[in-house]
Amino acid sequence: MDSYALDCFRRAGRIARDCREWAAENIRPGVEVRHILETVEEQIRENGAAPGFPAQSSRNSTAAHYCTAPGDPLRYEEGDCVKVDIGVHVDGYVADTATSVDLSSDDRWTPLVRASADALAAAISTVEAGIQVGRIGAAIERTIVAAGYQPVRNLTGHGLGRWKVHTPPQIPNYAEHGGGKLEEGMVFAIEPFACNGRGYIREAGRAEVFMMVRPPKKAKGLDKDVMKAIESWRGLPIARRYFLDFDAEVVDDTFQKLARQGSLMRYPPLVEEDDVMVAQTEHTLYLGPDGVEVLTA
Repeated sequence: MDSYALDCFRRAGRIARDCREWAAENIRPGVEVRHILETVEEQIRENGAAPGFPAQSSRNSTAAHYCTAPGDPLRYEEGDCVKVDIGVHVDGYVADTATSVDLSSDDRWTPLVRASADALAAAISTVEAGIQVGRIGAAIERTIVAAGYQPVRNLTGHGLGRWKVHTPPQIPNYAEHGGGKLEEGMVFAIEPFACNGRGYIREAGRAEVFMMVRPPKKAKGLDKDVMKAIESWRGLPIARRYFLDFDAEVVDDTFQKLARQGSLMRYPPLVEEDDVMVAQTEHTLYLGPDGVEVLTA
């Protein structure tokens, strides 16, 4: 970790924090989801950065990866438990943060949101060089269960790098033996998901988030201009809404061909199997020589 990289991570973290706070203040019943996400991405660019991944906002039993399509009419509703997940990169160095908003009139989801936030605070308090990630997961699980909920067990925190949103180590949301260890110099995200069900998610619905995972093979029908736009993201996740200047059928055809050859991964929405409410809170942290620094606080 050199000083330039750390400065980029810190700047990305500050921008992500400001966008997260703006989103939390402006998520209201009747507001279009895409207005929040597109405005967040405008703010990121106005601050001289770029999205580290497409801004996402998942409601109720959808835990993650709901990304609005072009022209998506979906609006927030009274009674929703809303997650907003934001990534920012500065010269490829990525910060990742999320929060949840209770849109019920009777605060029915506030204890669930608080359980996720308290679990994140408990996890951060355990962070030190050499700690096994399973001990961090134990702090998360213990806090969420004590509040009367369950952690989502098949979603994890993760390392962050340059042009990489997910790197080792994976940081579980429940206690486990062994696993990787945190080391000085690491940048990583901890993201407890709390729910009022069993805590397992599955893929459901149409993907709007994509990522190139390997160089494409030459194939007939790969539009060169769409390919150039995809490759400009240097392996970071992208959204279909990033391609509004292209013919939609050409974009879809190129995406499908890349997916069939295994070069492009699709990331559909992730829904809790019991169709229960899910809350998420997330910070990006840097573990430096003087201890832990919360970059998105």
